[in-house]
Amino acid sequence: MQIRLWDNNLKVRLVGEALFNMLFWMYFPFITVYFGAALGNHIAGILMTVPPIFGLVGSLLGGALADRIGRRPVMLLGASLQMAMFALFAMSSSHWVDYIAFIGIGLGGAIYRPASTAMVADLVPPENRRQIFATFTTANNLGAVLGPALGAIFFFHYREELLWTCALVTLLYLIAIYYVVHETLPTTVKSQGGTTSLTRVFKEQCKGYGIIFRDKVFLIYTLAGIFALVPIMQLDLYLPVYVINHVPAQALFTWNGDSLMLSSTEIYGWLLGFNGLLFVLFILPVTKWFNSWKERDVFILSSLLAGVGTFALGLNSNIWYLFFITIIFTFGEIVRSPVTQSFISRYAPEHARGQYLGADSLQPTIGKFLAPVTVFLSSWVMPMGIFSIILVFAFISIALYVYLFRIYVEQPHASD
Repeated sequence: MQIRLWDNNLKVRLVGEALFNMLFWMYFPFITVYFGAALGNHIAGILMTVPPIFGLVGSLLGGALADRIGRRPVMLLGASLQMAMFALFAMSSSHWVDYIAFIGIGLGGAIYRPASTAMVADLVPPENRRQIFATFTTANNLGAVLGPALGAIFFFHYREELLWTCALVTLLYLIAIYYVVHETLPTTVKSQGGTTSLTRVFKEQCKGYGIIFRDKVFLIYTLAGIFALVPIMQLDLYLPVYVINHVPAQALFTWNGDSLMLSSTEIYGWLLGFNGLLFVLFILPVTKWFNSWKERDVFILSSLLAGVGTFALGLNSNIWYLFFITIIFTFGEIVRSPVTQSFISRYAPEHARGQYLGADSLQPTIGKFLAPVTVFLSSWVMPMGIFSIILVFAFISIALYVYLFRIYVEQPHASD
């Protein structure tokens, strides 16, 4: 389905979300370092465990409201909250106000996303949805390539200007949503009114999480995923702390006696941009390469690459060595991405698929809650100790995946 044939709703969102995502990657990777420098790494590590909780609440709220009052109003609400929080962050002179603004930005994004995703499903026939979502993912990852390299300069030297730019872009996107994007909520989905419907949505979502404790296979799958995600999530948590504090400034290239020198902050920006570039270039080919692999083997390979690759970062601080290791742990993330959705959609019984997919969101939520422990411990533990802890998480996930597929072979269908 060519972009020129897309509905205007999708075209506006593709441009707006791609621009916003680039700005997002100009500040988000450096937030942990920013709060760590101001409040201490142990405090920053604790603080970074809180936003995922607000993100989960925001997703539940956004999803409930999207079916109750429509996609467009919820998208406007989420974008408005983000714009206001960016302005607050830009004007703030207190690190605690900065932190509140940071949480507010994440909450706004969490409210926005379910409605945005639902709008795609409303507008696009099932046979074209995968291609549409892949296009959005590619556009967002292009922002992840450019954003960190630019953010390494702008966030630390022109932070206020960067935040005001984010607020302005969000405002322009907000105006575009208001004037161009039309409502897509099917009339058959609208609620009958009353506050109980919203309460019922939350109760049903929480009830869905209880599936984890009734289904042993799903419980092991969820635990394995949580431990597997901890190493992958270090790219935005401990990796900037390590690179900025322990990797010296060095030359990227040297020619005719001249060299392109990069500071520690810029090195991290380049590594993060390289990670995004690898994702954009290889997500489709890698998916095809491993199409014939068993899910068990792909999950284990992913955990092994992510864990060993992250651990190997601490063995040498040469920039080209770091680029090489980035390839290893990035491929650990890439090979995992398509398999997680295929496993859960195939395992879940048809009558309870929504509950299983809802419960599956606990993997990244709990993973994001646990992953910042590395930043918290970095005030007392040497880097190789932190990298060893990350490697242990990966090995635990491998053991759980091995156990999972022993059970799954014996019980190929989900229990009712």
